[in-house]
Amino acid sequence: MKEQPETKITTLVEADDCYLYTAEEPDGETTYHLQINNVTQHFFMEEWQEAMDFLRKVVGSFENKK
Repeated sequence: MKEQPETKITTLVEADDCYLYTAEEPDGETTYHLQINNVTQHFFMEEWQEAMDFLRKVVGSFENKK
């Protein structure tokens, strides 16, 4: 039987009940996974870049209020 290549998981950020990790899939695609408590959001690369752009705007709007 042919062995399937494994997915390589890398934790990028970890806090109490919150994680950000990547998964390098056997097909070469890297996906991003943001887990907050019991909710996990999965992103392909393009989606992750869009989410990061949005989150930078969110953080910036709070920093401007200080």
